[in-house]
Amino acid sequence: MGLRSLAAELLPAALQGLQRAPLAAMDSHPMAEASSFAALTDKLSYLGKADLKQVREAYKFADEAHLGQFRASGQPYITHPIAVAGLCADWKLDATAIMAALMHDTIEDQGVTKAELIERFGAPTADLVDGLTKLDRLHFNTREESQAESFRKMLLAMARDVRVILIKLADRLHNMRTMQAMAPDKRMRIARETLEIYAPIAHRLGLNQMYRELQELCFELLHPWRHSALAKAVKRARGHRRDIVERVQREVEKGFTAQKLKVHVSGREKTIYSIYRKMREKHAGFAQVSDIFGFRIVVPTLNDCYVALGVLHQLYKPVPGRFKDYIAIPKANGYQSLHTTLVSPLGTAVEFQMRTDTMHAVAEAGVAAHWLYKVGEKDGGNGKQGGKENGKGMPDAQRLSTMWLQSLLDIQVETRDAAEFLEHVKIDLYPDAVYVFTPRSKILALPRGATPVDFAYAIHSDVGDHTVAAKVNGEPAALRTELKSGDVVEIITAPGARPNPGWLSLVRTGRARSKIRHYLKTMETEESRARGEKMLAPALRAEGLQLPSAEPADTVAAALWHQLTRWSGNRHRGELLVDIGLGRKIAVIVAKRAAQLMLERGMRPDALTLSLGRYGSDDTLPAQGVVFIDGSKGNSIQLATCCRPIPGDQIVGYLGRGEGLLVHTAECPTGKRLFERDSERWMHVEWAEDLSLSFDTSLYVLVRNGKGVLAQLASAVSSAEADIVHLDMDAEPVDDSIELRLQISVRDRVHLADVLRTLRRSRVVAKVSRYRFN
Repeated sequence: MGLRSLAAELLPAALQGLQRAPLAAMDSHPMAEASSFAALTDKLSYLGKADLKQVREAYKFADEAHLGQFRASGQPYITHPIAVAGLCADWKLDATAIMAALMHDTIEDQGVTKAELIERFGAPTADLVDGLTKLDRLHFNTREESQAESFRKMLLAMARDVRVILIKLADRLHNMRTMQAMAPDKRMRIARETLEIYAPIAHRLGLNQMYRELQELCFELLHPWRHSALAKAVKRARGHRRDIVERVQREVEKGFTAQKLKVHVSGREKTIYSIYRKMREKHAGFAQVSDIFGFRIVVPTLNDCYVALGVLHQLYKPVPGRFKDYIAIPKANGYQSLHTTLVSPLGTAVEFQMRTDTMHAVAEAGVAAHWLYKVGEKDGGNGKQGGKENGKGMPDAQRLSTMWLQSLLDIQVETRDAAEFLEHVKIDLYPDAVYVFTPRSKILALPRGATPVDFAYAIHSDVGDHTVAAKVNGEPAALRTELKSGDVVEIITAPGARPNPGWLSLVRTGRARSKIRHYLKTMETEESRARGEKMLAPALRAEGLQLPSAEPADTVAAALWHQLTRWSGNRHRGELLVDIGLGRKIAVIVAKRAAQLMLERGMRPDALTLSLGRYGSDDTLPAQGVVFIDGSKGNSIQLATCCRPIPGDQIVGYLGRGEGLLVHTAECPTGKRLFERDSERWMHVEWAEDLSLSFDTSLYVLVRNGKGVLAQLASAVSSAEADIVHLDMDAEPVDDSIELRLQISVRDRVHLADVLRTLRRSRVVAKVSRYRFN
């Protein structure tokens, strides 16, 4: 549905006056704020006297630190930390977290040091405050770079202690509630950031009540007109459907009473943002969104969930295909419930959710339910979170959240770039899942759109790295196949297999993406190091010297490498060799410096080594060693696209500055120009003996224009056992002929000759030749 149709439908409602609708669902309320320390103290009744004393000290410290500081609204700044601490108190967080919430801006805004906090309040509190502190923006070139690094710091602190993100989310919620005093551009930027990062984190951790409110606040700030129009429409619909909602609730309660099943029935209402998103996804009008209202059934035990389902299905007819069992297979954030959609007496669809008290606590508070549950235990199990049944569901939610938090640490190990790390985390923040099975019936939850490559890396990184093929439900499947719930996936591996750079466009999980990138970077480094050593060794032989040993036990060689790397500006020997292999440093120059250092240490050139170094190689090229080209898709060796060399061509290698080795044909004009300009960067390369891969080359083809020309041309290429990779043609035919430029895949020059002969025999081809230089 376009914006015009949305406007046509909702404009009458908008014109009745701008009035904000309730943000929360019918049976839940936004988390209340504490506006003063006295109000906060009332919320902290679950803490002991010693803990309350510490919290009071933290409040005094924060009050002094923020003295004279005001918010954009004009209120004293201390009202913000108090409100954040109050939201944390709603989750029953411990005293350490409440203290950190009160002081969360002291390091960032007031220049308080972490050491000072450790001395006053202990290391645990100081670590939490430090995890919440943004990095100094002066250290970075752009706001985006600063933001990415600050996110990484916060997320890694969160992975070590989940209280960091709970305090940060409470901080962001209060900021969003009080955003009206901010400048419009800053409001929009913070709202977008919240919608893209913080709301999905809340959802990923199961904090659904906060997730819904953050979405609503962001939607209202980003699209105030649409929010107002939809709020009016929902209010109008609420009045129209009140009778049917009350009738359904009465009949449901009567049905459960007849079965002597103790339940709590409550109505729930879709948030305005979720209605808007559904309208956009389904291109539907507001009138077509049928499940605006629904019901939640909270029962005492897990078995009662399924009994309640049976009672409802006897009462109303279920809609086929709309039943979901999230108890047997929980969502990735630990959410558990039974969902079913029934046909009401007036023929409208109504969704029902069945869950236990514990499941309800996890559904609303997610990972924070851990602290609510602990307080419930202390109270003797009398509260909603107490009782015997609660112990079953809570650890599962904790385990699932812990698994995701641990995955952040795994991604960090392999991703040093902050922006790349944030990209991987964003991918993992949207837990719309498909549930697939291993051949041994283990269930794995993967994001929608995941492929067998994601599945392989979810099993183990070694499985992913050596994947060659996959079977889905017993049938061979392409690695780009999108998996569906219920699929049984089997991964086929081979010891010599390695990740393909093309996989980065297939995978959906941050784990798979970071593992593939890490492997490719590692392989590029290893290839470059090996090539750098091959280049430096003959360059040193030309000076009559041997390459010093890399063994740590050889103290003389170790000291020599240390001097050489200090001169070159590298951290260690391996980094220097990588730089030589990538063309950042010239082997001949490094060899001359190494020879000078070796002469200073009394090492003399050897006559035999000098002779081999100077006369054992091609006289036309500097002594850089021979590199064999096998066509493998390495990141540090590339075949030049200007001449597209294939086996059988005479080739030379140009060592670009930081670009790796670029292979040209000996006749390539571009290569010749580079040789004249930069002769010391050329090295001797040869084709490897055993070549099993195919190579791309270009053809110029003049064909007689007519019906079926391309089909005949493709047939001729295929009959010569070659493949067409790409095709370009002139916009207008000339004299009933048309020029084509084909990029085809062949094994070598002999194979290319076969293709050319086959094309010349075709009736539609007037002329064909190799298109050598682009």
